[in-house]
Amino acid sequence: MEISAQNAVATVKEKFNFSVDKRPLVGLIDGQLVETDQYGLFHSKDGYLNGVKSVSPRYVPHTTDDVVAITEAAAEVFDGQISVECHFNNGHFVHMKPTNSDRKNMFNVTQGDNIFPRFMVRGGFDGSGFKASVGYYRDMCSNLAMMRTVDAFSRSIRHTSGLRYAMDELIETFSQLRESWFTLTDLIAQMQQRTVNMRDFLNEIYGEPADDAGGREIKMHRKRTTKIVERLWNELGKTGQIQENSDNVSSIPAWFAYNAVQGYEQHDAIRRRMRGNEDFERILRAANPQVLAAEKLALAA
Repeated sequence: MEISAQNAVATVKEKFNFSVDKRPLVGLIDGQLVETDQYGLFHSKDGYLNGVKSVSPRYVPHTTDDVVAITEAAAEVFDGQISVECHFNNGHFVHMKPTNSDRKNMFNVTQGDNIFPRFMVRGGFDGSGFKASVGYYRDMCSNLAMMRTVDAFSRSIRHTSGLRYAMDELIETFSQLRESWFTLTDLIAQMQQRTVNMRDFLNEIYGEPADDAGGREIKMHRKRTTKIVERLWNELGKTGQIQENSDNVSSIPAWFAYNAVQGYEQHDAIRRRMRGNEDFERILRAANPQVLAAEKLALAA
């Protein structure tokens, strides 16, 4: 659905026009109701949330008002028309991004290399907690990520007695996201102006096989390096910054070096699939120690 940023809040309110309430659970024994120390979560219109485990007396569910408030705060990042998706599946899910026609005007790093913000809320009642983030999406390589240096871009809250305070703090933090977006674009511009030796860059992040390393370790190291460098040449070639299949890695724009590592970790590295929303899974992949190391090296170049 494409709407104005001002109408995003109304859309979320309309979609989530119900509450999720914590109610005591009882057992039926010999026709008698027996109280327990456990609680269940109930949709105010559809009843019990099937597939969600019972919760303790300490559990504090987030509210629809929380989702609406943080959406309102994050909407300030966007100008003009935005695309909004929201649904409920044992939790609140909200996804906002610029429209296809507007997103290329958000920030252009270099020729054909555009990024734009994407806001996501995953308010799960399935034990996964409440997560809200504004990541950035890079058109060139379909990377969806956050830079840890801009620490206002992601927060996670557990459903405990501290939720109310943490949620209020989260909403206040997200009200400042517009400034954080400008900080992010400044950092990316700095990365683009700096260069790194790609061989040294990768060795600093992943290390080199020891002299006595086995054949399997050496093979994995070479395979990973090949995939990262192939991704690097492909992206540099698309922007006209370097001839494809070049073998000169001594002076690579730090922004492209960083994204080659991030793209590999997000799309190519083999790992066990995590549960949950695909976009959040990709953000977690792009926030692992290797990507964080790449970010620090690119900014220090």
